[in-house]
Amino acid sequence: MATPSQTTASPLTSHRIRSVSVVGGFLDGLRLDFANGLNCFIGGRGTGKTTVLEFIRYAFDNLPSRDDDPEEWRRIDSLVEQNLSGGRVQVEIETKNGLVYIVSRSWDEEPVVLTADGQPTQLTLKSGSVFRADIFSQNEVERIADRSPSQLVLIDKFQPDAIVEIENELRDVQHELAANASQLLAFEVKQETIREEVATLPDVEEKLKAFTGSGGEDSEAVDQAHAAKALRDRERRAIDGIDDSLAEFEERIRSQGGWLQDQAASHLTEDILSGPNGNALSEFARRFGGCGDAVDISLRRIEDQLAEARQHIEQVNAKLAAAHDQQELAFRTLVEKHDAVMEQATERARLERERNVLLARRRTLTELTAQLDDLRRHRASLLERLSDLRDRRFAIRQAVVEQINSKVMPTVRVSLEQFGGIGAYKSLLINSLRGAEIKHNVVAEKIATSVPPRALSELVSNGDSQGLMAHAGINAAQAGKVIDSLSDREVLLSLESVDLDDKPRIELKDGETYKDSMSISKGQKCTSILPILLMDSDRPLLVDQPEDNLDNGFIYETVVTRIREVKSERQLIFVTHNPNIPVLGDASRVFVFKSNGSKGWVDKEGSVDECRNHIVTLLEGGEEAFKLRQQRYKY
Repeated sequence: MATPSQTTASPLTSHRIRSVSVVGGFLDGLRLDFANGLNCFIGGRGTGKTTVLEFIRYAFDNLPSRDDDPEEWRRIDSLVEQNLSGGRVQVEIETKNGLVYIVSRSWDEEPVVLTADGQPTQLTLKSGSVFRADIFSQNEVERIADRSPSQLVLIDKFQPDAIVEIENELRDVQHELAANASQLLAFEVKQETIREEVATLPDVEEKLKAFTGSGGEDSEAVDQAHAAKALRDRERRAIDGIDDSLAEFEERIRSQGGWLQDQAASHLTEDILSGPNGNALSEFARRFGGCGDAVDISLRRIEDQLAEARQHIEQVNAKLAAAHDQQELAFRTLVEKHDAVMEQATERARLERERNVLLARRRTLTELTAQLDDLRRHRASLLERLSDLRDRRFAIRQAVVEQINSKVMPTVRVSLEQFGGIGAYKSLLINSLRGAEIKHNVVAEKIATSVPPRALSELVSNGDSQGLMAHAGINAAQAGKVIDSLSDREVLLSLESVDLDDKPRIELKDGETYKDSMSISKGQKCTSILPILLMDSDRPLLVDQPEDNLDNGFIYETVVTRIREVKSERQLIFVTHNPNIPVLGDASRVFVFKSNGSKGWVDKEGSVDECRNHIVTLLEGGEEAFKLRQQRYKY
């Protein structure tokens, strides 16, 4: 496999983006080489600044979640489609270990990670194991302040590997719990059905007792003969049961013959095998077919062994039938001596057969109960594992929160409530309470905010309407309907494992009080989030217009100050219309974008001094406006 190139310089302290280039579309031919520190894109509206940032984001496959934020996902996807126009974006990256890769992505294709000399690798950036970057679109900073899930993602970025590991484990446990619940539900239904059948066994046995001793002086012999007849019935049932099981298994084995070959044929069609890579794929098909042939040979051996076993069953059945015929003849000879016994024989034999069936069902019930006990014990261990993983995840996040607070307090304060994220829990309740003839949204909100899922499951299972009323603050009629609606076994199992995520709270100090980021102005929202984004990290930070909704005082006192502090350790790439960021932040490289409406390009790039005239013209309104302001301020 191709290996990445390694730079000769000593390893960096952080990952960096070395360059981005575009082939096709609005920015065809563009290439930007980034500096290690602060890089700024400036230019008029519609010149392609935002497009470049979103191209990089697209190359890294780092778009917002399609499920959690579909509107933002569509906006970026549409922007990339319109401006890439079937072209390709390439981003050259360098890891903090000095490894260089090229990430190449064409429109509507998956990203490809290449070595520095263009050879394909098997790497992917999606997991973040190779390279991570923090990328925020315009107004995304504000949206983080408004959404708890986005704030949680922000916190998780500080310990991504540890969080991803736990999230993967949590997902596995949830899948096991779902499979466990399906088995429990199926087994419990089966158990209840069999239990109802077995409940009739005492009545059958009571009826059989009435026949005991009814054979006069031959009563003992008659009773033994009927017991032997019942045993013969059980013998036949046992052999038939084994034969049925073998037949079922034999059919399952037979149905697998040729399966692998069929799969290969369905995927490796003639056009694929005759294409430019046909030789390699044909060789693979040949070897795969050989594997299928070997499997089929093994399957046929199993079929032969099963057929041999069924022949033994036929032989046993023949011997049993002969023996049973002789024993049945002796039975008939005995009962026909007594008219009363003969009249009862048919009914007694029928009851014995029914008893045999019920005894077999009782054995099945015992086995099923043991299996259910195992499933419940396994479920209990899974739930304990789930709780432990959630506690570990919270501990990691809490440590991150303390780290953040050590950097941003007292201006900003972050806290974390374990299990405070009740969205999935509330949705489960809303869906389960539909049709209950109550205000299900209101009732679901009350329950979700006051009663933990496991506690609710216990209240419902016990039919404790008083406890539910006391804990959730609902009335008797509502409590009764909630218990009726949630008593479904599937719902109760779902309540045991429903996802309760941690809930962050980001607050901004306003005077002497702290205010929740969700309830403050747009400018204050950005003020509460930006200091967290600008903390030390080994990942490049790309932000589109970080100054949006911020006053220049905050930009100078906080944003610029943090930029100057972190830019020696962390690469920053900002799209900006505010001169304070490139000038006072002392940008290492400024890219001046220009456009004629149908094509965008970089008109000038260099240091702040080299791009001074463009900065004054684009960000200060021109030299004359700058001087007039200076005179007006009397500076």
